[in-house]
Amino acid sequence: MLKNLLGLRERASPGREAYGLAVSRARAREFYLDHGVEDRIDARFELYTLHVLLLVLRLRDEDTPAARDAAQDLFDTYVSALDNALRELGVGDVAVSKKMRKLGEAVYGRMNAYEAPLRANDAAGLAEALDRNVYAGSGADHAPWLAAYALECRARLAAQPVDACLKTPDWAGVSS
Repeated sequence: MLKNLLGLRERASPGREAYGLAVSRARAREFYLDHGVEDRIDARFELYTLHVLLLVLRLRDEDTPAARDAAQDLFDTYVSALDNALRELGVGDVAVSKKMRKLGEAVYGRMNAYEAPLRANDAAGLAEALDRNVYAGSGADHAPWLAAYALECRARLAAQPVDACLKTPDWAGVSS
């Protein structure tokens, strides 16, 4: 708000735009209505993290300075959005740093848990991690679907040029 009053504008960045696209995809109603993801803040956090990771991995796979910079910008935007969400929820400045440390550990933990199976195309390993994190251990019926979805997204994103991934990522279909 202060930026608006002072006439300052946040500069558009590839990471910010890609983050918005990842969040939009993670909010698809079908995840919640058809695929057993509970509409809770922690489950939404898990889907946001999964979609951001899919884009970050694609960008890091490109191994060019521009792609690496975009991946870092995307990750930084995600972390900043988590910080902003805490502040909007009324968490005070002193508590934000403690909560951000916990969230940071959770983000890195999820990324570590998902990255290896995503890179190895290991549907069973990914389903296990998704069941534990997205479904809190009660998603045996849905976790294999979500793992297959994530692996298909990874393949589709890998087939796209980096610029397209940042502007119009080719996510897999959400329907059953």
